[in-house]
Amino acid sequence: MANTSNLYGLSKAFGNEDTPIPLFKAWLAEAKVTEINDPTAFALATVDVTGQPSVRMLLLKGMKENGFVFYTNMNSRKADDLQANQRASICFHWKSLQRQIRVSGNVSKVSEKEADAYFKTRDYGSQIGAWASLQSSSMEQRSEFDERLFNFKTKFPEGSIVPRPPHWSGWVLLPNEVEFWLSAPARLHERLIYKSQTDGAWGQCLLYP
Repeated sequence: MANTSNLYGLSKAFGNEDTPIPLFKAWLAEAKVTEINDPTAFALATVDVTGQPSVRMLLLKGMKENGFVFYTNMNSRKADDLQANQRASICFHWKSLQRQIRVSGNVSKVSEKEADAYFKTRDYGSQIGAWASLQSSSMEQRSEFDERLFNFKTKFPEGSIVPRPPHWSGWVLLPNEVEFWLSAPARLHERLIYKSQTDGAWGQCLLYP
């Protein structure tokens, strides 16, 4: 195992952080340099009231109080799942670095003020799309969506202030487990997991590949 400087004998890429967030930020910063497309992309796994899991790709939109922030239509399937079961897992995979981070924890909604502030940073097309899309609902023809887009563009012309739709907001996932994974030949991967303790501190240990 080359380049080991971690206390557990892992690659120096793991560092020696007492908590997972600084290491996550360091890995994300590297991914922003090396990953070709969307280094903030992650898979979000949720579970509905029947116990059926569902997974989809989203984009990380910030860090809040050591939590992971993302935004969505609150009428979507993911939002329905999260409102019924406020536990979720996310997974970042960066092929360019051969690294992966898995995060599990509880979710809560961001404040109205935070949602408004982020919505203002979105481009005009994305703002209109948030109004026009009945996310996760079925439609007969794509033209139905095109018509809704046209209607909202008429209501909120480009250059005007587009308010945040009442059905659009964000979630923050507060982690209780964060696992860092680094690829190695012959599938002898390196894995380090942080787990939150009852006293608020973080414990950590290695996992077999």
